[in-house]
Amino acid sequence: MNSSLRIAVLLPCYNEAAAIGQTIAGFRAALPDAAIFVYDNNSSDGTAEAAAAAGAIVRTERMQGKGHVVRRMFADVEADIYVLADGDATYDAAAAPGLVARLAEEQLDMVVGARKSEVEAAYRRGHRLGNRMLTGMLAAIFGRSFTDILSGYRVFSRRFVKSFPALSSGFEIETEISVHALELAMPVAEVTTAYGARPEGSESKLSTYRDGWRILRTIGHLFRIERPVLFYGSFGLLLALIAILLAIPLGITYADTGLVPRLPTAILATGLMILAAMSFMCGLILDTVVRGRREVRRLAYLAHPAPQAAPQPSPSRMQSGA
Repeated sequence: MNSSLRIAVLLPCYNEAAAIGQTIAGFRAALPDAAIFVYDNNSSDGTAEAAAAAGAIVRTERMQGKGHVVRRMFADVEADIYVLADGDATYDAAAAPGLVARLAEEQLDMVVGARKSEVEAAYRRGHRLGNRMLTGMLAAIFGRSFTDILSGYRVFSRRFVKSFPALSSGFEIETEISVHALELAMPVAEVTTAYGARPEGSESKLSTYRDGWRILRTIGHLFRIERPVLFYGSFGLLLALIAILLAIPLGITYADTGLVPRLPTAILATGLMILAAMSFMCGLILDTVVRGRREVRRLAYLAHPAPQAAPQPSPSRMQSGA
């Protein structure tokens, strides 16, 4: 890996005083040349003070929610490679050099640390099941996915970070990150990493049902805005099928008698078919808009170079070698 690359470790934190010191020490040992940033999100337990005492660069974000913190970090921090993790000491900091090396050597834009834990308290079965369900939904909608879309342990290239709009406010930010990579067809990888239990005195901020619903809602929202033909076309197809089912008896009666005795049903079937056509047309129009937005994001992405594993040969050397 090119030693001149600037590496930044980003740790969003909310009330993690019991674990942040251990987290910083782990990443300091694994990546001694990296700058470690801790963004405190209105903690009331002395997280910022503990992080500063451990030697991290401490900053604050007043808008509550992990999505707001990630958006602020991506906007403010300048680096070539970004390592994003949680401040609760659950992710394996010792795996960071391997993740960084793979991103640089293969010129990837994101490497996901897929969680694997033998400790039930660290990664509960309910969370695993929910993760699999949400991952399956994402794969069905966007064609491909990761095995762990909700992992908070990720390594990014600069061009990923600076082209990512980060519109989410809470824990659904991981889903938005995954969709951003899938939509722009970025080169990505996934590496299995250990996932441990929180240190004693540290409590999880996750709410299984509340945050699960928010993630599910985010997937639906991204489905609507990123796949409008499929989204609105599905509604259009459903309306068209209902209209056809209503119209079949009317057509049979008309063929036999030349009369339409159930005029309200005929009007309803006609209205549903018109709505179906309008829904499909809306999907086509919005697909053109989405394509333009995707092209703009792609251009923003291409404005930044990929991380290099080693210095590139000069043009004159390449020509002489040819």
